[in-house]
Amino acid sequence: MQLEEKISGLIITYNEEKNIQEVLECFDFCDEIIVVDSFSTDKTVEIAGTFPKVKIIQNKFEDFTKQRNLALDYAKNDWVLFLDGDERITPQLRQEILETVKNPDAKDAYYFYRTFFLGSKKINFSGTQNDKNFRFFRKSKAHYSENKKVHETLEVNGTIGILKHKLLHYSFENYDQFKRKMLSYGRLKGEELRLKGKNYSFLTQWSRVIFKFFKTYFLKLGILDGINGLKISYLQCLYVFETYRTLKQ
Repeated sequence: MQLEEKISGLIITYNEEKNIQEVLECFDFCDEIIVVDSFSTDKTVEIAGTFPKVKIIQNKFEDFTKQRNLALDYAKNDWVLFLDGDERITPQLRQEILETVKNPDAKDAYYFYRTFFLGSKKINFSGTQNDKNFRFFRKSKAHYSENKKVHETLEVNGTIGILKHKLLHYSFENYDQFKRKMLSYGRLKGEELRLKGKNYSFLTQWSRVIFKFFKTYFLKLGILDGINGLKISYLQCLYVFETYRTLKQ
């Protein structure tokens, strides 16, 4: 299908050999695919190289924001679709994206709501029910805020919309992978706070840890997700704990 405006598919990777085939297939309607890889030690780059539209850039990882902005720099088209390795597009969302780029009244950036999975189990609550992220936007109207090392923030200088169909987010294969990711995110967040001149406080650390559990498990209805809701609530607390432990160091 010929588009009046072409789309660049973007992804940052590190050891994504389990995901890379399926996620790159989600970009089949894109004019080009940019992979910014942090020197993977598995078969990520080898598999990505089998896709004819793929351009691979390897860059040492410093933080997520720098990797994402580098991908934007390499994209030749204004419209970009930015996915993570654990995200998948449904046929309905694919069609909605194609219709959006043809719309003369299209917004400059679009949020995607996401359906979360822990392994094969769908997560309905635990704070995921209102989760949305920018995944489709004009790069001439947006960039990632450079003061964020984790939970990157897209700054949009233009109009914003929300696409109707959800993105599938296979966020974690298992509990151990989830735990490792939360600890890694916590360390990056702690470094971010240090660079902002924040000081460690025992009271702040533990009050935020306790509130995070209460918010995720009760206010965000994690209790309705059963044992997975309890696990998610605990790991959210672990993320906060690791953030302030890193800041203290």
